[in-house]
Amino acid sequence: MKNIINKLFVGGLLFGAMSLSSCASDFLDTAPTDSTGASDAIGTTANAMKALNGISKLMTTQHSYFGQGFAGENNIIAHYENYPSENYLYNMYASGWSPIHNQEFHSRTNSIYDAYAWYYYYTIIGNANTIICNIDNASGSEDEKNYIKAAALTFRAFAFEKLTHYYCWRWQDSNNGASQGLILRLDESTGGMSYSTLGETYTQIYKDLDDAIALYSASSTNREASEVWLPSIDVAHAVYARAALNKLDYAKALSEAKLAHQNFPLMSNAEYHSGFCNPTSEWIFGCYGSAQENNWYWSYGTQFSCNGYYASNSNTGAGAIGRELINRIPDNDARKALFLTEDKFPEFNLNDKSVMDQSYGVLGVDPGRNAIINKELWSAAAAYCEKMTVSGLTTPYEAGFMYLGGQLKFHVFDTPGVSYLPFIRSSEMVLIEAEASYQLGNEADAIAALITLNKESGRNPEYTCTKSGDALWNEIMDYREVELWGEGFAWSDYKRWNRDVVRHSFAEGGNAHISIATTIPASGANKWTWDVPLNETDYNDELKPGTPGN
Repeated sequence: MKNIINKLFVGGLLFGAMSLSSCASDFLDTAPTDSTGASDAIGTTANAMKALNGISKLMTTQHSYFGQGFAGENNIIAHYENYPSENYLYNMYASGWSPIHNQEFHSRTNSIYDAYAWYYYYTIIGNANTIICNIDNASGSEDEKNYIKAAALTFRAFAFEKLTHYYCWRWQDSNNGASQGLILRLDESTGGMSYSTLGETYTQIYKDLDDAIALYSASSTNREASEVWLPSIDVAHAVYARAALNKLDYAKALSEAKLAHQNFPLMSNAEYHSGFCNPTSEWIFGCYGSAQENNWYWSYGTQFSCNGYYASNSNTGAGAIGRELINRIPDNDARKALFLTEDKFPEFNLNDKSVMDQSYGVLGVDPGRNAIINKELWSAAAAYCEKMTVSGLTTPYEAGFMYLGGQLKFHVFDTPGVSYLPFIRSSEMVLIEAEASYQLGNEADAIAALITLNKESGRNPEYTCTKSGDALWNEIMDYREVELWGEGFAWSDYKRWNRDVVRHSFAEGGNAHISIATTIPASGANKWTWDVPLNETDYNDELKPGTPGN
């Protein structure tokens, strides 16, 4: 295992050398890696650009050591964010996945579930460090070098920022940053290294982004508008806004969020209903997606899209939103149209076992008997799915298992799960404005941000907000959850908000399977922090095993 961890850093450039170019036709072109060194991989700015693309590819590649579904950001979104959240339900798998839903693996340091996020994000960091440490000596223009270095710094900051969510305490629990932070590897060294404090970690993230923004500003080189998988100055501002929000540095979060989305207007309702499988006007950062880049059964869309392989061929569905949350959203909201909610079927009593199964929540079907128990409800759900089919794409839930709250948000445009996937959208930045303004005591600006997101975008033309205090705060949290549902934010948001996860079963008025219908207190699971993996503490002789924060 030492050898595997060591390769994480020694081989930092290697994945970049196996990189995708910025042209779709040769996106997967690779170079041999066993004989490629830093001077070759980053010897020219052309090669360095391929190395940048290689980092992008890492974000969707299956990492075979960990197993089938461990494919970069796909896995982070599903296992680290969606599953353990309050309002993402995957009931057919709930019993088997309940330890992940219920946060029971956080201290199992020999588990792949504890180790993966650490491995994955430090692999990005190792690749970025190789570029940062070698690009100054590469042949090519200074203009190109500035962009490439800025992009590598942005990738590194992105990875460090994400790692703080999982392996560090909340900022409010950190004694103003004195608690355990990350191992701040900033070069290609692989020896032992101790933890920095959380405060030092955020200082480094801020510095990386300040340096990146300065370099972007000094360069006329930029990604093409369609190359959402590559960093840009807007991505740097967005990562900065996220970091500042999690550090509770609300003034900085507010200013950076405004800068991040100024060139990315909010989607129209037509775009919002177009399947979340191709970039739209508000995609600041995301993954590449094409049949040329088919990740087969390990892509996000295979399992978690409403017309992907699982939803089309099995009884699992593709994820459902929490019943109580979505019922708080007005029926005329364009986002609510993308869920199989009770308002779509007013003539049916969905608490009646003869109408709908009360264990898994499949509309009109008893999954245990694999039989339709109410043909009228089943037909109504199928008709709504047909109505919401995106032009040119296959119909959602062709397998016929449609869940209460089932999503019609994520689609794929090729089998079994081919699609682009958003990582940062301008809607998130507007929601950061709302949250930061509220926390700064400026409720008028917080409401203005909600009006921008909900009314001015057209998502709900009749939206108004006259709330204040706790009621306004609940409104901000509700709309953040609904807007970003399924995109990989929910668990981290609840951690930042210091908010319990409370899931209710059907008998309790919710729609969670009984195996995950529970309360997970915000104070539990070592303040919702994953332990540093055993492989790291075994390898790194500067570390002592123990719980984070100490």
